[in-house]
Amino acid sequence: MPKNQKAATPRGRPREYDPNQALARATEAFWRAGYSATSVDDLSIATKMNRPSLYGAFGDKRALYLTSPSRYVTRGRRAMQDALSGPGSLRDALMRVYEGSLALYYPSKGPARGCFLIGTAATEAVSDPDVRAVLREGLREFDRQFKARIERSIVERELDEAADPTTLAALASAILHTLALRSRAGDPAASLRATAHAGVDLICGRRTGES
Repeated sequence: MPKNQKAATPRGRPREYDPNQALARATEAFWRAGYSATSVDDLSIATKMNRPSLYGAFGDKRALYLTSPSRYVTRGRRAMQDALSGPGSLRDALMRVYEGSLALYYPSKGPARGCFLIGTAATEAVSDPDVRAVLREGLREFDRQFKARIERSIVERELDEAADPTTLAALASAILHTLALRSRAGDPAASLRATAHAGVDLICGRRTGES
């Protein structure tokens, strides 16, 4: 070896994909077509990864899918926390959640897609206990977020002290589920926004002066 030439330092093979970006693209593929109708080839095209790379990074199709709703719930929890902890009344906070959800369910391009968790996991949960567990925990997390905000409203005397936060949280979640399902079914966003307002009236009471 020439005197001035340094020995080559072996390096690990560079990662040829961004795992977060690949997972986001896989989630979009599952979101569009559902778990069963999304093939490994579809996922390979969506993530721009060949089959061996896809399996090496995420495991099989089922393993990749199970990662997707967990990621979705984590992001949803953060978005709900931001919406519910913002300024204003309980009514304002709830409508921020519902408006944010509708913006997610009705993308600027393409058809309405509804909620990823409910739209895809509800079907698979029947036969897959792991998917059922992810779905159950995701829905319970949304209940907990609503309940905490409603309890705060009771403490702050915005709601009557006799109000039941568990029941009202379940109602708030039920409104969210309705928006998720009906948006995927093609209902107009305007009609679902009206549904959200009506549901908030049930939880918070009508504003003074409303008929």
